[in-house]
Amino acid sequence: MRDLDASIAFYARYARMQVVHRREGVVWLSDRTRPFVIVLMGGADVSNPLRPAAHLGVACESRAEVDRLCALARGEHCLVGGPEDYGPPVGYWAFLRDPDGHTLEISHGQDVGLAVERGN
Repeated sequence: MRDLDASIAFYARYARMQVVHRREGVVWLSDRTRPFVIVLMGGADVSNPLRPAAHLGVACESRAEVDRLCALARGEHCLVGGPEDYGPPVGYWAFLRDPDGHTLEISHGQDVGLAVERGN
């Protein structure tokens, strides 16, 4: 990460994640809904960022929230694509670019929860 504070702010704003651990040059971010963190390391080489085919995805509670975040991202010049409505199982989604070029998908109505419960 070139700028840990910029990345922390991005994930707080667009994925409701917060710092749950911090030490010199390293932060862990979580939305505190499950035992999952994104680990960010300052000064790390980001020559191969996650791009749309490989991305992080977070769910939003409504289409209106996806639209609100897209408007914010458009104003901050980090909206990559969307919002789009692909119907089930993909839902309503958009791609954003974090400060290091990684892609974050925000969505509503995906069948992720159902797929996890079914195990397929």
